[in-house]
Amino acid sequence: MTLFEHPGPAPGVYDDPELMLVRQRLLSLDPRGETVARVLRETIDRLLDGEHTGRFDWDDLHKTEKTHAGTLVEINLLRELGLDSGEDLDYLIEGIEVDCKFSQKLYGWMIPPEALDEICLVVWADDHQGLWSAGLLRANRAKLTTSGTVTKKGNRDGKFQLTKQHRSLVTWLWHEERLEENLLLHLDTETRDAILNAGAGSKRSPGQAKINELFRRVQGRRISRTVIRTLAMQKDYMKRVRYNGGAREKLRKEGILICGDYPNHQAVAEQLGLPVPQEGESVSIRVVEAKPHHEEEPRVRLEGRHWVKARPDDPREPAPLLPETKKATTQH
Repeated sequence: MTLFEHPGPAPGVYDDPELMLVRQRLLSLDPRGETVARVLRETIDRLLDGEHTGRFDWDDLHKTEKTHAGTLVEINLLRELGLDSGEDLDYLIEGIEVDCKFSQKLYGWMIPPEALDEICLVVWADDHQGLWSAGLLRANRAKLTTSGTVTKKGNRDGKFQLTKQHRSLVTWLWHEERLEENLLLHLDTETRDAILNAGAGSKRSPGQAKINELFRRVQGRRISRTVIRTLAMQKDYMKRVRYNGGAREKLRKEGILICGDYPNHQAVAEQLGLPVPQEGESVSIRVVEAKPHHEEEPRVRLEGRHWVKARPDDPREPAPLLPETKKATTQH
């Protein structure tokens, strides 16, 4: 949604000047929702903590970790959007107190008593669906229902939830947007199992075997450093990708190139017609030296020869070395 699109169609939204002010401010800070999307991806990844746990599935989190997600989303949005803290609620936007509520279930936000009749920034993300949404809601007591939750002590938690018939009162800022893909979660079962089981029973670098299998099986797709971190489960996880003992060297004999986020690598990926790896990403592809039957295919010149993406029936041959890996520097 943009500043100039109508947020409706729910009645009572247009005539809420405070909600409109908050909406305008948030959209001016993050017109495309890119910051919110990044915060959600990073927050989920932080909770999964793949480097230390090997987890990549939200369902594997403990209940307390899932509960903590809301606090992390609220804090990270405050910081990344440059918002002010509220006195009674989470944020102060255009002089208006706003509470932030996160749920893994759409419309599952639990509104505390102190937020009744106030504006709430309601956020939802589902890693399995790969979608997220964020909107604004005036927490009108008459249009909320008690949650009915009972603690172990038997006390009502006093929180409220939006009734089904009033879900249209949410003024969406961004609705059902794509969440950056959780690659391991969305791989087919056979491919994922082959990657996770690579190196099983080996006492020597099981993480390296998994990363080799990842780049062997998942070609032509951008792979984030989060995936590498989760499979390597070590501090210097990118070591498992580089030359000098990493997958880039070990898979070279199989004809596989692994382009990183270095400018020269990005140029290679682009010339081969691959997705261009962005910051922290890698893309692998099997290549062969160009033959007459590859006449119309994208190619790149490496080591004085032209290379193309290998066809399934192309014999395997060693891949060339990629150009030097120096990061771009800013000229002053």
